[in-house]
Amino acid sequence: MLARTAYSMTLLLPSDREIVLIRVFDAPRRLVFDAWTRPEHVIRWYGCGELALAACEIDLRAGGAYRHTLLAPSGVTHTIKGVYREISPPGRLVYTEQYATQGFTSGEALVTVLLAEHAGMTTLTSTIVHASKADRDRHLAAGFEQGAGETLDRLARHVARMATPDLPR
Repeated sequence: MLARTAYSMTLLLPSDREIVLIRVFDAPRRLVFDAWTRPEHVIRWYGCGELALAACEIDLRAGGAYRHTLLAPSGVTHTIKGVYREISPPGRLVYTEQYATQGFTSGEALVTVLLAEHAGMTTLTSTIVHASKADRDRHLAAGFEQGAGETLDRLARHVARMATPDLPR
């Protein structure tokens, strides 16, 4: 199993089809869960690099869909969408995920997000299971590690502001 640590996050490749991300947040899991699932929070942190979140739709119920549309400075859109399969606040989410940009749509992956709290800190473990090794490898080759690291760093900053409301936004 390959394991790398970057961006305050650990990336594991436990099988030919899986990617596992682990990140610890200095906040209770209820705040991390809310930041991950409520559009008014997601709009403040989701994305990486120069991509700006242009649209965020979340129907947080089993069978409900989500769609995040990111806009690059060039005008190219990147959409991440899926359907929620299981929602168990504040500790577990299971949903599908598919990425699309101009001329390319990825295969569908299954994502399980677990949030475990200990002493006020929350460990987020996100397991992404792709349909094939080729799909997983394309995901990794597209800059996934850097993008996920930047995105989770943004989430950490947002959760810190949620935990300490007097911090500047």
